[in-house]
Amino acid sequence: MKKVLSLTLAALMMFSMVACGGTAAAPAAAPAAPAASSEAPAPAPAAGGKTTYLSLGTGGVTGTYYPLGGAFANLISNNIDGYTCTAESSGGAVENAWMLARGEIDIGFVDASTVFQAQHAEGDFSDGTAKNIKGIVSIYNEIVQLVSCNPAITSIEDLKGKKVAVGSAGSGTEVMARTLLGLYDMTYDDIEEDFLGFGDASTGLKDKTLDAAIIWAGAPTSGLLELGAQNDFYMIDIPADKIELLKASQPFCVEATMDSSIYSGMKNSAHTIGVPATLCVRADMEDELVYSILETFFNNLPAIADSHTQGKNLTLETAVLGLENSELHPGAVKFYQEKGILK
Repeated sequence: MKKVLSLTLAALMMFSMVACGGTAAAPAAAPAAPAASSEAPAPAPAAGGKTTYLSLGTGGVTGTYYPLGGAFANLISNNIDGYTCTAESSGGAVENAWMLARGEIDIGFVDASTVFQAQHAEGDFSDGTAKNIKGIVSIYNEIVQLVSCNPAITSIEDLKGKKVAVGSAGSGTEVMARTLLGLYDMTYDDIEEDFLGFGDASTGLKDKTLDAAIIWAGAPTSGLLELGAQNDFYMIDIPADKIELLKASQPFCVEATMDSSIYSGMKNSAHTIGVPATLCVRADMEDELVYSILETFFNNLPAIADSHTQGKNLTLETAVLGLENSELHPGAVKFYQEKGILK
């Protein structure tokens, strides 16, 4: 068991690089220029006539972070006097964490695992230079989805000898695949791994060239919606004891349940894990501004829900999910204390 825990911890320290298709940026490398932006009309300047510009790091323009980021930026620009916010495309969660640490953006999407590692100087952030990022809100869970069209495959152990899509080589999903196999003292030697992204994995399941696929993304995932339109499929269950094993060393993991209410083509229910997607800010952002940002978001939940399906998952009750063991910005602490979420 100690060997399994060691392997699990080592692999999980890497898997935060996933974030809606984003890729990690090395600490020393400068981020790529934004491919696009979502900019709101500038609000009327504050009484002093000064407008402060804020940059919000999202992810790729086809991912979930980008449309949600555009909605958040518009709400800030249109509701907080003296501020104009622009949502910028980026490499995703890990790159956003580094850009926040370097002061290159003001707000950014950073999954809860990356927040934890940055603040605790672990994994990609072992040099400690990204400790100054602070969480402000959890938005939705990015779910680990182990999928097969074969009803006989009901556990990870059943994947032995099977052809399995494990994600693109070096991606967070691929690291997660090795982590999950490690829970059962399995490796790639026990399966026929295929390094495929979400779209190709879904196609492989439809064409029956794959026995199973591991997908780590917000649910519902478009590839699985397409798969379920013409095919029955099944989600592989992760038992409670294995979930607790992960949570013991990685407290940002949360338990999730998947069923046909999410995918019409899914013919069973299953337990799995998720990692919340969160928004973070620089530590030196003014407390009053952070408070105003959160107040604006929770006063305009319909606008956020309209921007993307995952926006519907933003609630006060789950606003700090996955951030319990990470440091929140003082402005966020004040907001949640007044709302009765934190003591």
